[in-house]
Amino acid sequence: MKWEQLISNKRLGQEGRHLERRDDRSEFKRDYDRLIFSAPFRRLQNKTQVFPLPGSVFVHNRLTHSLEVASVGMSLGSDVAQRLKQKHPHLAGTLFEEIGTIVSAACLAHDMGNPPFGHSGEKAIQTFFSEGPGQLLQSKVSSDFWNDLIRFEGNANAFRLLTHRFNGRRAGGFVMTYTMLASIVKYPYASAAGSKKGKFGFFTSEWPTYDAIARELGILRTSSDGEPPRYVRHPLVYLVEAADDICYEIMDIEDAHKLRILGFEETENLLLSFFDEDRQAQIRQRVIEEGVSDEQEKVVYMRSCVIGMLEKLCVEAFVDNEDAILEGRLEGSLIDYIDPRAKAAYKHCTRVSKQKIYNSKPVLDVELSGYKIMDTLMTVLVEAAVHPERYYSQQIIHRFSSQYDIHSDNLETRLQAVVDYISGMTDIFALDIYQKINGISLPIV
Repeated sequence: MKWEQLISNKRLGQEGRHLERRDDRSEFKRDYDRLIFSAPFRRLQNKTQVFPLPGSVFVHNRLTHSLEVASVGMSLGSDVAQRLKQKHPHLAGTLFEEIGTIVSAACLAHDMGNPPFGHSGEKAIQTFFSEGPGQLLQSKVSSDFWNDLIRFEGNANAFRLLTHRFNGRRAGGFVMTYTMLASIVKYPYASAAGSKKGKFGFFTSEWPTYDAIARELGILRTSSDGEPPRYVRHPLVYLVEAADDICYEIMDIEDAHKLRILGFEETENLLLSFFDEDRQAQIRQRVIEEGVSDEQEKVVYMRSCVIGMLEKLCVEAFVDNEDAILEGRLEGSLIDYIDPRAKAAYKHCTRVSKQKIYNSKPVLDVELSGYKIMDTLMTVLVEAAVHPERYYSQQIIHRFSSQYDIHSDNLETRLQAVVDYISGMTDIFALDIYQKINGISLPIV
């Protein structure tokens, strides 16, 4: 793959059109602005990241997480551009210089397809069809569509959200640039070719769109004709993934300390383990010199040091492995190729997170409640889609926004409308609909 072809400001849905611009924003800055002012992006403020949405203590939600990832992504992309321009002088003065903005925009969009209640929401949609009442529908839909349902993925849903022409929306969805769209597809293959963990990057309905983008950008396809489509990653995916990896792991440690799931000493040890003894001493001395006595503020400072270090190491890993990345040979994430001490510290944080954070009572309570809410919504709304002629089904269908094709004569289209509608909900809206369906609450005029 070649950088000159990989970085394109061609827009999905505006191919061949000449548009007069009235300001000096680059096409990639337009991507960023369209995303940050969009309703689906705003809705991320009411979607769970890991911990319950805030009460008296504020922790991260999908919105704050995405903004932080975008900030780190900007640094990663800009630093990589500077390093690689020295290596490839001919890239100076080209669109390549804007990869910081591209990565940052992709980071804003990377979680937009996640359903309410995070991972438990994904599992609720998957298992409704693979284990629940939805099993009876397998014989009534195509095998490709069935794979999409039982392996529903927030990553693939983000690509659909940005590219699909929903009712009333112009062709090309958000009308994003080809390069930005390719940069969010972390798993560039269809559901039938997905990994053992069920990860894939686009639904069957969006494969033609991704294939057109891949052809335009010169992204390599690794599957043969007749096989489920599979491609190598666009190189900028590695930077988007690194920004996400850095933020969610380190910020979850900070949130866990804030919620007293982790004590200060354990948190300090986790964060300082990224550094050698000399650097640890410098950080402790700086805290003393600055007169920082509040433990949470100490954690904030140590966290910032870790993020800064990991950003630099991931830039080095990308530059050092550029050839393998462009040839589609690099396996794993950039974190796998950083300094051994930092890599070991990161993996240790991951183990602690799984043991003490993701299995903590507040997190499990959200997952249990969220799963029940999502399962109930799936049961009722799918029933309405399968039997739209029934009285109660009609009452449910009237709740759908006009952008969802719930009135289609095609069963698959109606089922997709249900998944689109539910996955676009916020946690609070999903809870509200759940309560109304179950007669727990009534609207007050």
